[in-house]
Amino acid sequence: MILVTMTFAILGFLSPSNRGGLMTAMLLLWVFMGIFGGYASTRLYKMFKGTEWKRIALRTALMFPAIAFGIFFVLNALIWGEKSSGAVPFGTMFALVFLWFGISVPLVFVGSYVGFKKPAIEDPVKTNKIPRQIPEQAWYMNPAFSVLIGGILPFGAVFIELFFILTSIWLNQFYYIFGFLFLVFIILIITCAEITIVLCYFQLCSEDYLWWWRSYLTSGSSALYLFLYATFYFFTKLEITKFVSGVLYFGYMLIVSYAFFVVTGTIGFYACFWFTRLIYSSVKID
Repeated sequence: MILVTMTFAILGFLSPSNRGGLMTAMLLLWVFMGIFGGYASTRLYKMFKGTEWKRIALRTALMFPAIAFGIFFVLNALIWGEKSSGAVPFGTMFALVFLWFGISVPLVFVGSYVGFKKPAIEDPVKTNKIPRQIPEQAWYMNPAFSVLIGGILPFGAVFIELFFILTSIWLNQFYYIFGFLFLVFIILIITCAEITIVLCYFQLCSEDYLWWWRSYLTSGSSALYLFLYATFYFFTKLEITKFVSGVLYFGYMLIVSYAFFVVTGTIGFYACFWFTRLIYSSVKID
């Protein structure tokens, strides 16, 4: 969704001065990209010998949008309470729910069905049935420490651009440099992949094979730094005194941070997944 939106913006299809257009394009793309989401999640699920593809499709269709929509609904209720004209009308809310359940969810199921019909991804080597004991790890290989360290680099790649985006959203200035933003996004993808692969390699070298969730959290932890930066920005650049306005700011930044977590985490995980398959397929077992 992000890649296609940025491509359209670079080509000039989406004007930065028409902010609603950008948001509408992102929402519609998200809805129609459900088919790819369902396909990717079910392919991975089948690799783990999973059989209940409908359950995984339902989770794919509901988990991220439900949390984002839940926060959005609470924030909108607060604006309604303030009788502000900035509140999203009930009709628009209904249209969003219709797009979600009427188009996105069925498309996820279609993608999941196609993905489940494909042959499962084969492991390059046989895995032992009995898990080996993991030796004592060095202090810097502690999961919490390595996860927090891993998030610094991806955040460092985007934080200057983040300042301009936050200024564009909250201080009513227009954002025009989509070409540069696209470049930053590509750098973010490369950085997430590299840092996760490096830390995963160190982890495998010290005979710790529990890399699956750690690879996701390593690059995903950059979202924590994004939220901390948003907090810093709130107290240094914005002059917001009303309680509801403050809640709105942190609520929307929470949605953005959550989306950033999902994107960066997925990039990290798939990079690690590709890397481990590559190194183990090169291993010659006589």
